[in-house]
Amino acid sequence: MSVVFILLVAAVVFGLCFAVDKLFSKLFRSRAQHRSGLAVRASKRYGAFGVILMVLGVAALIFGENLRIPGAVVLLMGAGMAVYYLSYGIFYDGESFLVSSLGRKSRTYFYRDIRAQQLYIVTGGNVIVELHMENGETVSVNTQMDGVYPFLDTAFAGWCLQTGRDPQSCDFHDPSQSCWFPAVEEG
Repeated sequence: MSVVFILLVAAVVFGLCFAVDKLFSKLFRSRAQHRSGLAVRASKRYGAFGVILMVLGVAALIFGENLRIPGAVVLLMGAGMAVYYLSYGIFYDGESFLVSSLGRKSRTYFYRDIRAQQLYIVTGGNVIVELHMENGETVSVNTQMDGVYPFLDTAFAGWCLQTGRDPQSCDFHDPSQSCWFPAVEEG
């Protein structure tokens, strides 16, 4: 009986995560880049774990007399993970890309706006590619996210097309070394 209950709870949690993601997409994502179906997003596991933590936090608050504070902490952590998953994304098409994040207005960039890139290697071999834009802003792309490599390949192709460069003449371009654009000049 307990196995059936666990499977039922898991099905509800994953169904809820799927429904919220679809509803959020329909309500708040109406630009051309959103409709292209091409995106860089946090892994769906991130959103699912957020929903699972929220359910566990609520269960601890309801059923655990001594678990009120830990339950609240777990609930808040889960809510944070779920909100981040739902709110952050880079959506792109062949002409431009749109960066969406919680609390900030979505920004649209053309590929020609990319001036350079800088790499950061994080613990565990994770690589963060920071794109430096013409207006001085930066866009960070974590290689652990879903869809990052197709985005960077599309960005490079669009950048070459929009800036009139021949891809064969770009000696810095080496995707196997996480290099798509010229490196940031030190100085």
